[in-house]
Amino acid sequence: MDVFFRTFLPAAAETGVAGPTVSRHLPLLRNCVPAGEVTVLVTRCIRPAESAQGGYLLLLTTRRLVVTQQSRLLHRLRLHLNTELRHLSNVSWNPDPRASMVELAATAVDGVRERFLIRAGRPSQLWQLDALFGQLFRPKRVARSRVAGAPVAGASGGPHGPAHVSRPVPAVEVAPPPRHTAPARMPRLSPAAAL
Repeated sequence: MDVFFRTFLPAAAETGVAGPTVSRHLPLLRNCVPAGEVTVLVTRCIRPAESAQGGYLLLLTTRRLVVTQQSRLLHRLRLHLNTELRHLSNVSWNPDPRASMVELAATAVDGVRERFLIRAGRPSQLWQLDALFGQLFRPKRVARSRVAGAPVAGASGGPHGPAHVSRPVPAVEVAPPPRHTAPARMPRLSPAAAL
């Protein structure tokens, strides 16, 4: 059993995707995702503009987003979207606690803006989805090294390819700021000494 299959079933069970749905979509998803990728989310979703067109199943791995569609009438499956995460641009997500949904939007390589609504079964799942999308889609920050030649944190890259490596900042000697001291105190004169 490979990594994809080992992580796919628990991810589907966590979001409550039914067994028959998993069985129908799995062969199509299997062709899109390499065996070594870790599945982080499998959930049903809808598109706001096409809610009557049928159900969608969204699969998110550490490197890829795959969305399949099942037609309502004949239950035929078709691939809707299959792309690597690094090829997506303008990714945004908006958790809505009142509707208990998260809207995930991204622009694909062909310039089409894709929007998906993901229903959360419970409030804690809503915030788990928010945190998951934050981990996968927020740019990684690279720490700067102050010593030339020292390894830079995050230089090994992540799930989205090699990280942007910043050049080491040269050490610059800075003179300490001038100290502001109070003027020396003048001795107080007593009225008798002033005469």
